Amino acid sequence: MKNIKSIFTLFTLILTLFACEKGEFLDRPPLDQVPEESFFEKSSNLELYVNQFYTPNDMLLDYGGNGGLNYSLLLFSSEAGTDNFITESIDTRMNGQNVVPSTGGRWDFTWIRRANYFLENYDLCTDPFDDYKQYVGEVYFFRALIYFNLVKRFGDVPWYDKVLDVDSEELFNSRTPRNEVIDNIIADLDTAALYLTTEKNDNGLRLNKWTALALQSRVALYEGTWEKYHANDPFKASNPDPDKYFNKVVESCSIIMDSGRFDISSTSNPQTDYHDLFNLPDYSSNKEVLLWKKFDKSLGIKNYRSIVGAFPTGQGVVKSLADAFLSADGNPISISPLFQGHDSYADEAENRDPRYYQTIITPNAPYEIDKLDTISYWKDMIFPNLFSSASYAVPAGYIQRKGYNAQISTHDKAGNNEPIILFRYAEVLLNYIEAKAELGDITQLDIDNSIKLIRDRIGMPNIDLGNIPIDPDWQFPELSPIINEIRRERRVELSLEGFRLDDILRWAVADKLIAGIRPKGIFFGEQFPDNPYPDDSEGFMDPYQSALPNGYNFKIDRDYLLPLPQDQLTLNPQLEQNPGW
Repeated sequence: MKNIKSIFTLFTLILTLFACEKGEFLDRPPLDQVPEESFFEKSSNLELYVNQFYTPNDMLLDYGGNGGLNYSLLLFSSEAGTDNFITESIDTRMNGQNVVPSTGGRWDFTWIRRANYFLENYDLCTDPFDDYKQYVGEVYFFRALIYFNLVKRFGDVPWYDKVLDVDSEELFNSRTPRNEVIDNIIADLDTAALYLTTEKNDNGLRLNKWTALALQSRVALYEGTWEKYHANDPFKASNPDPDKYFNKVVESCSIIMDSGRFDISSTSNPQTDYHDLFNLPDYSSNKEVLLWKKFDKSLGIKNYRSIVGAFPTGQGVVKSLADAFLSADGNPISISPLFQGHDSYADEAENRDPRYYQTIITPNAPYEIDKLDTISYWKDMIFPNLFSSASYAVPAGYIQRKGYNAQISTHDKAGNNEPIILFRYAEVLLNYIEAKAELGDITQLDIDNSIKLIRDRIGMPNIDLGNIPIDPDWQFPELSPIINEIRRERRVELSLEGFRLDDILRWAVADKLIAGIRPKGIFFGEQFPDNPYPDDSEGFMDPYQSALPNGYNFKIDRDYLLPLPQDQLTLNPQLEQNPGW
């Protein structure tokens, strides 16, 4: 199988063969410019066709841009506006500032059409099915992924599983109920898992059976919790059956867990292992990573992660996430005698879950390591100048360390080649244990087979199901202690990897965590007397104090879903706008 590096060149050919400009679905010319008999008869051409789904459009990253984008902001800092991370610019969706677009708005079925075109024609191949079933599985995966992203944005969307032309009556169908679409997505992923290889294909750069099952668990958990927690609001699903989806999560995760192929990556160094996981040069043989993305500056596919970490430039972690990390004794900071308070960066990090100082910069963290392995530290290089200029202005004071590589060789302003993780085993374990808790049949053995494995990497105590300490600051006091702690574990372990907004939306908790809330930051104390940002009555940074006097203006009866563009409503009267728009 060809290496992923060749895809960029191949994609150029694909675009020539299938000239299809980006725009609205109804304006798409049919993808029939390749003679079916001559193009699809060879498995090598099927691979050529499928390669277009990998890059540069980055279906795996749900991004519509090109290879030159800042991937560090896309993944490690893609939670802007949530209670994990902010930038100096206020997030428009969290603040209820989105409007109905006249066109676009990411209501786009271009790639669904391309997937359907392949699925209607691949059986013209004259080679043995085993020679090309991998590519068939990949397209089923991508169709599922693209539809899942559409459901997350819009809820109900029309389901198309065949190629339509401009005269097809199906173009004017109404929206398919979200759970019917999800059922089709899950079925596509069942098929994908059947056809995809069980090996880490192309060194883990290409899809395999395990990524299909991991995505399936993500999809089913999203829908199950959406149906459960949106049961009484304008976004409720018709004929909800959340337990059906929770059981599917358990099923798909169990297959991965029982395979024995994956584990939590560890070198038995709790002080560095979590941080180092996100800075490895290659994940081909990493036992935790199911799928990863490689970068190549020579092809214009760049990653700016390290240089962004070196210069915070108006973005960073907020107090709510910092406070979520437990103390080293396994107790929340609200009740742990080990917690040293908020007076300084050093105090906050003392006696904490080691993921705290592997996620958030502390003064003693390495800033740069040169070719001679000489280390310079943040306390000497950056902290004295923090807030002194725009390059060092951090709106909440907490600087993201997760994903930052201190090796100076990676600090390339032109972009670097550091890879990123797309699917990892820790998420599978967290999906599994959340679904078990939602089903109400969770056991200590379930916790030992999931959360314990994650916490063992950083030397933290396991959760004792029969003796969970009561945290007066739980975000969800109306829910059971175990669900609160599972949600905390998910937040901490997967922080800044792009999950938090999805979690807030599917749990229907924007009213608790977003609406009417202003994100806070570090305690001023004597750390930074010249900090230009305002503080609140208790002395904590309050960067949005003037701009958001009443907190985020997220509209809980509207902003859980995005609006459909106006031109699509005009073209198809059967489509209905989302609630509140």
